[in-house]
Amino acid sequence: MVELLLLVGLGVAVFVGFNIGGSSTGVAFGPAVGSRVVGKFAAASLMTAFALLGGWTVGRNVIQTMGGDIVPRSQFSIEASVAVLFFVGIALLVSNTFGVPASTSMTAVGAIAGLGVATGTLNEAVMLEIISWWVVAPVLAFWVCAVVGRYVYPYLAARVVIEQSEGPLVCLDRTGPLPAPRLGPGTTRRELGSTVLVGAIACYMAFSAGASNTANAVAPLVGNGAIDPGQGVLVAGAAIGLGAFTIARRTLDTVGNDLTDLPLLAALIVEVVSASLITLLSHLGIPASLAVSATMCIVGLGWGRATRTVTLGDAVRGESPAVSVDVLAAEPESDGVSPVGQEETPLDARDLFDPSTTGRVVFFWLLTPSLSAIASYLLFVSTPI
Repeated sequence: MVELLLLVGLGVAVFVGFNIGGSSTGVAFGPAVGSRVVGKFAAASLMTAFALLGGWTVGRNVIQTMGGDIVPRSQFSIEASVAVLFFVGIALLVSNTFGVPASTSMTAVGAIAGLGVATGTLNEAVMLEIISWWVVAPVLAFWVCAVVGRYVYPYLAARVVIEQSEGPLVCLDRTGPLPAPRLGPGTTRRELGSTVLVGAIACYMAFSAGASNTANAVAPLVGNGAIDPGQGVLVAGAAIGLGAFTIARRTLDTVGNDLTDLPLLAALIVEVVSASLITLLSHLGIPASLAVSATMCIVGLGWGRATRTVTLGDAVRGESPAVSVDVLAAEPESDGVSPVGQEETPLDARDLFDPSTTGRVVFFWLLTPSLSAIASYLLFVSTPI
């Protein structure tokens, strides 16, 4: 019976990792695929490798927190582990159904917290630290990108142009005694550098996704000793890779096509800031949401860029800018970047800060971990397992 439950638990863990791979690959490599820097097969291969690297290194700290610090390891029976993973799978189903990037990390922690409250074993100090970071991280992501958007982004947009020429990026020069790599026809050093940068940032994002999400798939099974941390990372990495090579093809198409609303430069800034924040939290053992941080980076970058139309003095007097993603798509002025406080060229892109859309996303961010915690509590308090 125990062996059967373990197989069920591993099956649910693979299902969770499979869905994580499908969604995270689009987030990490969508900009690179959309700009034709890498193909879908290469994106899936790199996603698998770097997610596994992130889980094997930094991700172990998050597994430790979720598998033994929030509640004691003794609470993770096989049955309880399967139930917790089931709630994570349901959260993925709900988020996919409503098209909202709900946090699997927050939902998994909610399910574990429900188990701890029901059994009276919740480590309140650890839980308070995690929740505090859940509040601080999105705010920090917003303000870092807001500062970049207001003071740095216009100058980057005017100077950093990611070029693409026809033909191969690099080819082999066979004129000498040994073949040597050289720039392809029409390829400039600037294009080579920008292409390498886009690919490197995508791999960094994949590393961050693996570091934060590996625990969501296997922490309960590691917590009860059914598998050790190394085995857990390998199971999660394989499942993430399976999702990357299969269902991620659709998310790569979606994210790549949606880049018309978020320029490649803006997407790269969002990826660097959000991945750095989540990697830092994973190093600290804090399970946090990459999707939430990335979304707040987008909002902060657009808001900061839009506030260039008013000075700080104007803002203190109550004047507010018209906040829109339009400003992220702005072409740099031919005579240089407009100084802060001057009106810039109006644009026609879709409004990023649609109150109904933003409200729906925030609502589901709060709803999914809350439902997970409540459902977990009701299950474990009524049926001790």
